[in-house]
Amino acid sequence: MTIKRAAAIVLSLIIMISCCVVTADCATFSVNENLSASTVYLLNMDTDTVVVDINSDKKVYPASTTKIMTYIVTVDQVDDLKGTKVQIKQDVLDKLYGTGSSTAGLQYFVDKEVTVYDLLVALMVKSGNDAAMVLADYIGNGSIQKFVDLMNEKAEELGCTNTHFMNPHGLHDEDHFTTAQDLALMSRYALTLPDFNEITNTTTGYLSVDKEKEYPLITTNLLIDETRGGDFYYPYAKGIKTGTTDEAGYCLVSTASHNGYTYMAVVLGSPCVDKNGKEIETNGAMKDTITLYNWAFENLELKSVIDEQTPVCEISIELAWNQDKLLLIPQGSFSAILPKDVESTSIDISTSIPDSVVAPVVEGDVIGTATISYANQELTTVNLIASETVERSNILYYMEYARKILKSRGMIVAVCIVVVLLIIYIILTVAYNKKKNKNKRMKDKKRRKRRSGGNASR
Repeated sequence: MTIKRAAAIVLSLIIMISCCVVTADCATFSVNENLSASTVYLLNMDTDTVVVDINSDKKVYPASTTKIMTYIVTVDQVDDLKGTKVQIKQDVLDKLYGTGSSTAGLQYFVDKEVTVYDLLVALMVKSGNDAAMVLADYIGNGSIQKFVDLMNEKAEELGCTNTHFMNPHGLHDEDHFTTAQDLALMSRYALTLPDFNEITNTTTGYLSVDKEKEYPLITTNLLIDETRGGDFYYPYAKGIKTGTTDEAGYCLVSTASHNGYTYMAVVLGSPCVDKNGKEIETNGAMKDTITLYNWAFENLELKSVIDEQTPVCEISIELAWNQDKLLLIPQGSFSAILPKDVESTSIDISTSIPDSVVAPVVEGDVIGTATISYANQELTTVNLIASETVERSNILYYMEYARKILKSRGMIVAVCIVVVLLIIYIILTVAYNKKKNKNKRMKDKKRRKRRSGGNASR
């Protein structure tokens, strides 16, 4: 296993762990805007908080956003992107014949060699299906299917449970699908890979075959193209990938950073043809994406919800001298992405703590938990810890110990036995004394009788 592949596996685990946190700390909001997309996933990347979720777990056709995974597998498999060259084969390009594919012009370089890096530029900037096929053929050692198998293996490794690929480019296939959530997982992982940021933010790239000839590659992502983007140019946007087929509609995965906040938007399924089969020229995915970013930047902010030094509640404490209550504080501070106009009274904090604790208690001991919610949506759960150390009173401890002994079942049984033995003793003593008295009376009677008989004989 190469160092790159080992690092990729570690990064995969990191992304999976961080995204699990995403689903735990989730507070989705309603966007009061008309969106054309059928699937929307807006993620605040600073806090791993999903702020807009519309059918994000629904299986949909991804079109050319598929190429995010094509990039991932390529980088996983090729160590030297700029030093590795691939020959452009006519038979590989012929497999796209008749598909109406978007291409990067590789037909002009048949039998020539192009670096993997330039093919990745052609793949992600120009959205070249031809580049996807050439890379897949090269990495799959002549087998496109082998490359697709690697794509599906990587999707599983990243935790994309609702994804299945049938090709490396995203042309329509009934069994080729993913979800907005899974695309976000792939994209977050891809953002950690070499050159991904640079390539996906390129507006004009070039295919270089020799020093004298370069073929321009113009981005399909108008959000990042100030020259050609027109109304769709969005100065805060970066990358990532566009996609369009009649079945998938307009699709776009992107990020945007503004005023210290960074969001990722996955927008899928905006119609690109109407009911009559006529092309819809306005790219609804791009329009929706701008709407989502503007809404997030204007309406949401990071708010401190709970501070680690602020008491949340108190609990009864036993066996402590001159103290019967203990304040509980959060184990750590917690902030969340929330609407700017949210008041602190709108945040609900419910605690789960025992009825009491027994001294000694050490500062920082975990006593219970607090669940923080907003608008009936759970934001997170934090541990509640003791705010101070409380020593045990030995006097109270031994008094309590004695009380427990006296109230114990064994002590009750012992007392009962003693009482029974005492009763028996009393009964026996009384009986003995009665018998003794009776014998004494009989002896006295006999003695008196003998005395009476002696007096009579005289």
